[in-house]
Amino acid sequence: MTRATDAAQAHGKGKNGKATHRAKAHAEHDERSAREQARDDERYVDEHGDQLSASVRRAKWVHGPEDRPERDGQTLATRSLEVIRAWADARGAQPATAPGGDTEHPRVLRFDFPGYDRELQPVSWEAWGDTFTSRDLVFLYQETLSSGRQSNFFRLDSPEREDG
Repeated sequence: MTRATDAAQAHGKGKNGKATHRAKAHAEHDERSAREQARDDERYVDEHGDQLSASVRRAKWVHGPEDRPERDGQTLATRSLEVIRAWADARGAQPATAPGGDTEHPRVLRFDFPGYDRELQPVSWEAWGDTFTSRDLVFLYQETLSSGRQSNFFRLDSPEREDG
């Protein structure tokens, strides 16, 4: 094989440069998942819009990992666990909860970022995601600061919060 063939296959393309069946199927699944997530998010905002924070109402909604901010420092919102995990993975962050908490049913959802000296307790992605979903939360976050540097900012919003 040539380097060009190796590179094409690494990017989901066959020897002739066309997308392989597997790459096409994956792309179609991602597109379908993002469309389904967009419909779910639209229903969620219709149902809870007046109960969500002003920050969430102003944010750009992200439905899949391929969605990107329109500018540096833009506030984004998602309910997609796939998007949240991709954001955390890009920062080396691991799902966590407060010390002494229940790791199977965490009450407090956090991320443990490398280099931060926090006493957080690790939890599984499954436990983190189950809690996030069961509480009907929104993940409010930034990809980058307005300076263009990577941002670790995130906040969880709930239509059930007391100040809503």
